[in-house]
Amino acid sequence: MTPKEIMQQEQPTRPVQSTQSTQPRLPAAVPYIIGNEAAERFSFYGMKAVLMVYMTNVLLMSDPEAAGWGHLFAGSICLFPIAGAILADMFLGKYRVIFWLSLVYCMGHAVLALPGSVFGGNLRLALAIGLSLIAIGSGGIKSCVTSIVGDQFHEGNQTLLERVFGWFYLSINVGAFVSAIITPVLFHHYGHEVAFAIPGILMGIATLILWLGRKKYVIVPPSKKSFFHELKSPEVRATLGKVFSVFLFLIPFWAVYEQCAYRWVGQAKEMNGKLFETWAFLPDWLRNIEVLPSQMNAFNPFLILVLVPIFSYVIYPLMNRRGNLTIVRKMAIGFVTGCIAAVFPLVFEYCILSEIRLNLGWQFLAYFFLTAAEVMVSITSLEFAYTQAPRTMKAIVMSAYLLMTMIANFLCAGVNALCNSYKGFLSGTGYYWFFFLLLVASSTLFFFVAARYREKTYLQETAVAEKE
Repeated sequence: MTPKEIMQQEQPTRPVQSTQSTQPRLPAAVPYIIGNEAAERFSFYGMKAVLMVYMTNVLLMSDPEAAGWGHLFAGSICLFPIAGAILADMFLGKYRVIFWLSLVYCMGHAVLALPGSVFGGNLRLALAIGLSLIAIGSGGIKSCVTSIVGDQFHEGNQTLLERVFGWFYLSINVGAFVSAIITPVLFHHYGHEVAFAIPGILMGIATLILWLGRKKYVIVPPSKKSFFHELKSPEVRATLGKVFSVFLFLIPFWAVYEQCAYRWVGQAKEMNGKLFETWAFLPDWLRNIEVLPSQMNAFNPFLILVLVPIFSYVIYPLMNRRGNLTIVRKMAIGFVTGCIAAVFPLVFEYCILSEIRLNLGWQFLAYFFLTAAEVMVSITSLEFAYTQAPRTMKAIVMSAYLLMTMIANFLCAGVNALCNSYKGFLSGTGYYWFFFLLLVASSTLFFFVAARYREKTYLQETAVAEKE
């Protein structure tokens, strides 16, 4: 069998699309996938929203130590997609991997919610076990959930793919926004057991939604031997090389982005949470409302909900009128916007060291530019990872994309560990200068890649469509 025949081999039989249909039909599985993702993201981001405060206030860790734990956890989540992708693409299929690992995910939440007496008062042990199970479950399903979205599309409805990936990302941030508002309040008033239990319940609901849609999914069976046949193809190897060369530039971006859940929360604790305290014309009750540092993470998903439709229906169409706005060009613009976002924590740190107590509202500007960068980089990267991957390697390429986030978090964890162990290492503003300059250098180099990259799209049951 020639490489071309391998690339065009038959996939699972689907209902024949009518050539007379003018309006592509939305796949029946999409509402179940999006509902599952919204509930799962509530569970994850709800837990993550209080994780830094839990480690510093309850476990009494220093900011660098707690940030190191957090980045190690986030990096581990992006390590396990490799194992999940191999199981899905080569042995079990995506749906089965998602279902069984979702149960492991639920167990992780349960461990965090158990009273400390169950572990003999050793809350660090409970934290390690709970986060390990969540990392296995959440990480193992990551590449499978994203790629199963793409599996629902084919030649007849591929024009809806970009829009559905946008909805998919919106569902992520609906869950993230609601949970980032609620769980810090639960933590503040009822303690960490309740704050961790509610996300666990939502993960159970996510698993139920996944199961209810089991008869609606288009199931692409595991490739088994055909995976290795494709890997022998020079064209496939060249394609993978091009894709991975783009992925490498994501590492500095995610290293800066992941700061918001840990180091940015530490900075927020040094700011005035009463956003309207100096606004004399407002009533006292409004001037006395105080935003908790961990609640600032809610601003990111809120902005996602606002900015995704604006980018999709206004900004991108306007930019396309001036030229062909390819996937990698969107990413290049996103990297530049990320550099702007990285300036803010650097300035905030200078103010903190000068004992200038800023209003927490200034952090909103940092979140605005970071979120705009995320829209152009993260959503676009999901589409890039799926469409540019050979057909039998969708989950595996998606896991390679997530591997970049793992490396970024391990980089942050290593830097924080050195900061905690060696007094003076990247202390004060040096920490933020390091990541800012790293992203600037990476973004500059990426412009040369974006100018030369030529995209090829691989969808299920279609020939390769080349987009110049």
